[in-house]
This record gives sequence, C-alpha cells and structure tokens, in this order.
Amino acid sequence: MTETTKTLCPYCGVGCGLEVQPPALPGRPTNRDAQGVPIWRVRGDRAHPSSKGMVCVKGATIAESLDRDRLKTPMLRDSLDEPFRQVSWEEALDRVASKIQTARTTHGPDSICMYGSGQLQTEDYYTAQKLLKGCLGTNNFDANSRLCMSSAVAGYIQSLGSDGPPCCYDDLETTDCAFIIGANVAECHPIIFNRFIKHHKRKRKVKLIVVDPRKTATAQPADLHLAIKPGTDMMLLNGIAHLLLKWGLMNTYFIDECTKGFSAYAQILQKYPPERVARRCGIPLADLYKAAKWWGRSKRVLSLWSMGVNQSVEGTAKVRTIINLHLMTGTIGKPGCGPFSLTGQPNAMGGREAGGLAHILPGYRLVKNPEHRAAVEAAWQVSPGSISPQPGKDAWSMMTGLEDGSVQVLWIAATNPAVSMPDIKRTQAALRNSPFTVYQDAYYPTETADYAHVLLPAAQWGEKTGVMTNSERVVTLCPEFRYRPGEARADWEIMADVGRRLGFEAQFSWQNSAEVYAEFAALTAGRPCDMSALSHDRLQTGGPVQWPCPKDATTLAKHGQQLYTDASFNTPDGRAVFAAFDAKGLAEPADAEYPFVLTVGRLYGHWHTQTRTGRIDKIRKMHPEPFIEVHLRDAERLGVKEGDWLAVRSRRGQAKFKAQVTSKITPGLVFVPMHWGALWAEDAEANALTHPEACPISIQPELKACAVQLEKVEPPGSITAAVESAQEPAMALR
Repeated sequence: MTETTKTLCPYCGVGCGLEVQPPALPGRPTNRDAQGVPIWRVRGDRAHPSSKGMVCVKGATIAESLDRDRLKTPMLRDSLDEPFRQVSWEEALDRVASKIQTARTTHGPDSICMYGSGQLQTEDYYTAQKLLKGCLGTNNFDANSRLCMSSAVAGYIQSLGSDGPPCCYDDLETTDCAFIIGANVAECHPIIFNRFIKHHKRKRKVKLIVVDPRKTATAQPADLHLAIKPGTDMMLLNGIAHLLLKWGLMNTYFIDECTKGFSAYAQILQKYPPERVARRCGIPLADLYKAAKWWGRSKRVLSLWSMGVNQSVEGTAKVRTIINLHLMTGTIGKPGCGPFSLTGQPNAMGGREAGGLAHILPGYRLVKNPEHRAAVEAAWQVSPGSISPQPGKDAWSMMTGLEDGSVQVLWIAATNPAVSMPDIKRTQAALRNSPFTVYQDAYYPTETADYAHVLLPAAQWGEKTGVMTNSERVVTLCPEFRYRPGEARADWEIMADVGRRLGFEAQFSWQNSAEVYAEFAALTAGRPCDMSALSHDRLQTGGPVQWPCPKDATTLAKHGQQLYTDASFNTPDGRAVFAAFDAKGLAEPADAEYPFVLTVGRLYGHWHTQTRTGRIDKIRKMHPEPFIEVHLRDAERLGVKEGDWLAVRSRRGQAKFKAQVTSKITPGLVFVPMHWGALWAEDAEANALTHPEACPISIQPELKACAVQLEKVEPPGSITAAVESAQEPAMALR
C-alpha cells in the first residue's frame, strides 16, 4: 500500500485531521520506532477544516502505540482469583450472552449495565444503544462522558433547548474577546489554542481573559489572568453579570424578544456586588471591573470551557451562567461569539448524538419523552414500550450497584474506570465485587483488566471503519487502513454478535459499519443534529462535513456554521432560557484538618490513563513521572523543597508525589496530573483522593477539587522510609 489515508486523530475532541501512510514507501527507508519496529507515517491533514494541517505530539506519535501490548485473543476466567485462559470467540461470547440472559431473567434488565467511552466510534455507540435500550429494555448505558461533558450537555439542553455547541473553530479567528474558564486549552486542546493565539497576535485589540487558579500555559499569554480561589467560579460569573446589568451593557432587544426568565436572574444578581465578589474570589477589584468591561464592550465574545467548569457540584449551574452572559449581551448565533464547550474525547460528541448517556436516545432525544421513545422503538422494530421511560444508571451508580448487588453484569468498553473514576479505592472494591464483568479493549494489561472475568480484543484506530464528530460538530470518516492484530474485532461487531445470540437477529443484521451508520443517520432526520444527508460514501468522497446537514440540503457545510443564527432556539417557544443560580462553592472545601484544596488535570503529552501514551517512548520521556505542584509560600512554611516527596491524604485515601515548588499556583491549592494508575507508578493515583459528590442535575462528579493534607516523607525505597512505614505516621504538616 502506497496511498495516503485521511483519518482523524483518536485523542481529544479537537478532532484533528491526519494523513497516514504505510511504513514502507517506494524509494524511502522503512519508517521505524525507537525499537526498530516498522510504524505508519503520520502527519497533519492540511485539507481538514478543523486543524488545517496542525498536529500535536500525541497525534504525531499515535502510530507508535498500535502494536504494543495488544490484546489479541479472547480470554476468560471463572473468578478473579484465577489466571485468564485463552478461549475462542464462540466460547467467550456464549458466556457473555448466557450471563446477560441469566441476569435479565433472575434480576431484571436493569441488573445489566454497559460503560462505554468517547474512544468508540458512532457506529459502536449506536449499536450499544440499540442492544441495551431497545432490545434488553434497560437504559443502563453510560460513558466516560459522564465524567467529562455531562454538565455541558445539561446546560445546553436547559438553556437552549438542545445539546450541541453552537460555535465553530472559525470563531477563534474572528472574536474580539476570548473568555477561557476552567480549561487549560494550550495543553489539553493545543491545536485550537494555536489557532486563537495567531489571531490574538495579529489583532492587538483582541483580548484574552483566562480564569484559572493556576498560571497555566493558557494563562501565560492572557491579557487578564483571574487567578480565582477554587470553587468561586459562580461568584465571578454572577459578579460580571451584576456589573453588566449595573452599567447597562446588555442587548435589551435580544433579551425581550429571544429569551425568558431574565427578571429572576436580574434579581439574584443584586446579591453579587463587585466588592463582595472580588473579596471572595481573591482577585483585585480592578481586574473584576476590567473583565466585565471587556465582555460588555466587545461585539463578539467567545467563551470556552472544559473540565474546570463541568467537573463540579455546580457544573450545570456554571454552564448555564456562562450562557446567561451571552444571552444578556446577545453574543450568540453570530460569527466570533457564543458559549463553546471543549469536548474531552474524540467522539464524545458522536456518542451524545447516538444516545450514549443514561438519559438520552439517538438524535438528541430524551428517554423521558414518550414521542421520542416511540420514534426510536419504531425505527428499531421493537415493541411499543420496550424503551424504559426512566433514565438508567450513571457511571457512579453502576459502582454503587455493584456494592449492593443490583448490578449483576457490567460490560466495560474502551475505557479504564479502575483509574479514572472518583474515590478510586472504593471503585476498585466495587469492581472486585462484580458477579460478572466483561472488559473490551485494545490493550493488555490495563488496570481495569484485573477486575474482569472476560477480556474481548477490540480493533482500534486504523483497524475499523467508522465516524467521529468533533467539538465543532464536524463529522469525519475514519477508514480501516491496517491489519487487525490477532483476532481483534470492531466494537460494534462484538456487540451485534451478542445481540444475535440473545435472539435479536433482525435488529443486528448489518453486514458492515456503513449500514450501521446509514441506519443511525436516518434516525437523526428532522432533529437538531440532523445528519440524514451523510453516509460513509459521501464522507469518503467529499471529506468532513459539519452538521446540521439534512437530506434535502442543496449544499453541505464543510465548516464554520454557527447554530441559532436566526435567534430561534430549540425550546418549545423558540426562546432561550435564563437560569438563576446562587453560588455555593466546593462540596469539600479546605478546613483545619485538611487545609489544602487538591485539583487534578491533564498534561500536554499524556492522554487520560496512559493506555496508549504510556506505551510511546517520546511521551514517556516528556512526562517521566507524576508530581505535585505546591505554591512556594506553602512549601516554605512546610519546609518542602523542589524534589521532596509528599504524602497527600484526603478523607478517602492517600498518594505520594515529588514536589514541584512554583509561584504559578494559588496559595492553598495543590495540583496533581491524573494520568498515573497502578500500572505506571506506585501509589500515585490522583483519584485515590477525589470524592464522588456530583452536580445534582448532570450527575457529573466534582473530580476537580477535594480537601487534602500534606506530609513530607522520605523517598520511596529509602531505608528511612522503610523504618518509618512500620511506625505510627507522623503528624501531617499544615
């Protein structure tokens, strides 16, 4: 093979286009990794509308992980105390189908759960929804989007009437003012940050406001960095809105004609005078005034946020309050402005479109809506009433269901909850209590594999054909271009095979992924995320396309298309809805016993729990070990120097990290990267410390903040450390 394959990067939600070529090309030496293994050549696709040829280190090195530590055959064991034995696909899938059928008969359909991932392609997501929600009669499908984007989903639905970011990446290059809150875009979404920074440098009047307790790589070029205290986001947002209201920097015509609920919001804003807000947030009063003036006087304000907003007990409230600011100023539905959530995973958007959370159905439908259920039941050719009207178990409820025995079968696909879930020791104990766990992944070992009864080898990026949707609603076809290692199968193929074994032959009669996508796309017709004009063939020949793209459209938008350009929203009366939320703060603030707030996050090179990036030499060298950032003032008080080891304890567990002493973090706050599980470092699990308290609306856990104490300890493996570990622990330094 000598031709170039166009595809999509399988890491973050930016959705960068890639061009891939085989290791050996005529007239060129074979491309090899550091160990001499032939690897595919990867470069940015200059024709892709989202990334325009740019690529970060993760995308550039993706091919180096493809043949390392792959799970190649199905594996099975009867209990977690036994070693795995290699089995055939027939035996493995017969066991899975038998366990599902037994659980369904003895405990009911809601004893069966599947936990998926934004790594799945849309065809995989859709097949899972059809199997669980349509055929088995349970809405117990959730995905790691619950930990990532569910607050954004809830905010969009409640304020604008539907999920779906209204903005696009071209807005980064036409905005007057970018307001980034709770997102380290430079490290976590570097390609779109680069697009904005080029615009920022060219246009001197363009402003960048960054809200973050850390002076991240995103905050460093900011015109205004608001280093607020952890948990004061709502104070800040309401404080900015208070000033906009006071100064009359509003679009009153837009408010009157296109929205509702403003009076209740205006009333609550009276409680947020600037002096109170600045004091509670820990920022200069002048900076608060400056932020409000820049927002209010800019014609095109673009807000961008990610986990720092979503992963909070106030997650939905924060999202809706960000949207409030746009509704106040009429900065939505126009180029260069609007509320823009930055999706974490490559196909989390596609998963949402396909119904891949416990409360939704394909085509941005809701399980609680009887008309929505009926439409999907008819499309799936299942009996009326087959789809339950009750939302299924969210990810954390699946863990507690394992604890109380209400969950009998847990099927995990393309994610690693033994590292990524909150309160990880409790999560691991729950996984160990599972009567039957299926784990479907491309790699082995992983931390979650330790808790599985069946391992199913999945084909990954480049080994199956399917579709993904990025943060700006651009749909890209990702073709199969290389062999599947061992006996690996596409995720949708595995799920469909189990469905047929359970007696649903008619529902799973597809011959290929193009047929799966065609069925899904038809089901989006007339919905906000209409993709009925799309097919694998059309995407293959025409390239990436942004939705909405209805079947009767004369032309399809390649990119750059805003939603709500007519100022009509997806609510029953077409009006956007203001929300009035008071600020509440953290679920677990610092106190005398646990005097620091811990926040966690990602690094530029690594991806989530390192299942891929931990197997790439260049990235391991870039980020060789976990660490903890401590403000120099706190370090001096604790007698901690650069490179010292700290034990970090919360009410749930502890971990140990090397100290990085810095002034680029708010005093009283410490930061730990979330990438290291037990497979990659000893006693360095960030989520051993975090709690499962969640937003009551989105059910998204507050993974971004918990209270901890610090204790200076000897380096692991030292004689002193070994002696002290056998004695009473020392008093924690405070």
